[in-house]
Amino acid sequence: MEMPVPNSAIIARKARVVERLKAVLAGDAVIHDERETRAYECDALTAYRCAPMVAVLPSTTEEVSAVLRICHEEGVPVVPRGSGTSLAGGALPTADCVILGIARMNDVIETDYDNRIIRVQTGRTNLSVTGAVEEDGFFYAPDPSSQLACAIAGNIAMNSGGAHCLKYGVTTNNLMGVKMVMMDGEIVDIGGSHLDAGGLDLLGLICGSEGQLGVVTEATLRILHKPEGARPVLMGFDDSEVAGACVTAIIKAGVLPVAIEFMDRPCIEATEAFAKAGYPMCEALLIVEVEGSDAEIDHQLDLIMEIARKHNPVELRQSKSAEESAAIWLGRKSAFGAMGQINDYMCLDGTIPVSSLPHVLRRIGEMSKEYGLKVGNVFHAGDGNMHPLILFDANKEGDLELCEAFGAEILKLCVEVGGCLTGEHGVGIEKRDLMHVQYAPNDLEAQMAVKDVFDPQWLLNPAKVFPLDASERRREVAIAAE
Repeated sequence: MEMPVPNSAIIARKARVVERLKAVLAGDAVIHDERETRAYECDALTAYRCAPMVAVLPSTTEEVSAVLRICHEEGVPVVPRGSGTSLAGGALPTADCVILGIARMNDVIETDYDNRIIRVQTGRTNLSVTGAVEEDGFFYAPDPSSQLACAIAGNIAMNSGGAHCLKYGVTTNNLMGVKMVMMDGEIVDIGGSHLDAGGLDLLGLICGSEGQLGVVTEATLRILHKPEGARPVLMGFDDSEVAGACVTAIIKAGVLPVAIEFMDRPCIEATEAFAKAGYPMCEALLIVEVEGSDAEIDHQLDLIMEIARKHNPVELRQSKSAEESAAIWLGRKSAFGAMGQINDYMCLDGTIPVSSLPHVLRRIGEMSKEYGLKVGNVFHAGDGNMHPLILFDANKEGDLELCEAFGAEILKLCVEVGGCLTGEHGVGIEKRDLMHVQYAPNDLEAQMAVKDVFDPQWLLNPAKVFPLDASERRREVAIAAE
């Protein structure tokens, strides 16, 4: 995406918008110098870049409201941004937009241990939510791999999960309520401090809506008591399909680990060189963790290891210490960074039924040969949330386009076997033109009709989620109706 050539009308509009924004925000909270706005030109999907017209960094809900009111009156698109860790281009700007970053909004507003909730500003990072309550024996369950950096706002936008979602669920299962600012500046409260608030399930609508309906500034989250203990077991296999079959067998047996993570040889080799976690050099690796009392852990791991032995593992190693457990998880949490050291890559997140793991892994291997691009697989195997990392060379002409075509075929395969396009990264720009693969025209029309209600001018997070031609037509209709 390239910025259009500036003209006098565009320059005048920008000057007017900047002046109005500076009237409601502190001076350093309005970023409009072209060199400085480049810091916001992309998110973690770095293949696409476009500097915004302006970026703002409000500190309160009221300031967010003032910014949105101004943009609504000026007809300026707004792209909400948390920490910029989106892997689907969810926070990618357009050249005429205002980036609304909530990184300065990171306070803990309320902690209520009796009702097991914490209320935070949504610029707070995922891991720091647990950090605020762990000394009192509590934790926040969703744990994306980027949890050290990703913001709660982005977690809510994409309904993020993480390694432990198999037992504790994803963001929607741990979100109690939100304070949200509509595009016209109206502030609304949805949900609250208890589950299943009365009326329409608007909270379920907001979680996973990718910034299309409003800007969430505060969130009431469920916190849980820390388990008595947890222990992982490491399983190595000489075949990825066999590892997938082992996952299926564990789930079928009715055992509920807190996490089942999968890594194949390319990821194992890269991660071991990077984190030195002591992983075996094999074709596929599973990390299966259970928690509870010592007796519960021993019982569950005995059952899981019995199942694993039936699949002829080349290594079966139970953690013996907290240090060993930490090393095992360090390797898994480092996988994306480790792969990034050896190649450019595109990370997908299609989901599939767990029973389809062997078939899908085999087909990805076959397609890898067809496209001539290597793939590293690392994913949440327990709930079928795939994370194929397609390796390519960003400096080689045509490689990105080949990678995108390969990725589209993998996502189509996920839908074909009964899964869906995204498990936690969101649609963003990455999958917007694949939405027709999963949804019929009437389904997409219904979804866009919901956005019509919340954002009639289609100013929030433009060019995301919906097929570009459909969203552009919707925007043109909105403009014509003004």
